[in-house]
Amino acid sequence: MNIITTKEQAARLARAIISDVAIYNQEKVESGIKNDNIFDVLSEEIEEGRQHFYSRVAPELDPERMFDLTLVDILIKRAGKIESAIW
Repeated sequence: MNIITTKEQAARLARAIISDVAIYNQEKVESGIKNDNIFDVLSEEIEEGRQHFYSRVAPELDPERMFDLTLVDILIKRAGKIESAIW
C-alpha cells in the first residue's frame, strides 16, 4: 500500500472515509446531531476511519488536523438540515 504524499489525495481520502461513515450510519448521525452527542455515538466508526487515514497519509501532511477538519465539514456542516438545539 502506497503512502499518500499530496494534500489533494489526502483530502480526497479523508472525504471518502468520513462520507462512508456518514452514509452507512445515517440513523446514528441524525440521532447524534439531535442529541448533541455525535462524536460519542460514532466514536468507534470515527476511530476506525481515523486509524485507516493515518496509516495511509504521510505524517508531514498533518493528518490529524486534516482528518478533524474534514470530519467537521462532512459530519457537522452537512447535517445542518437536521433539527437540533445546537443550532
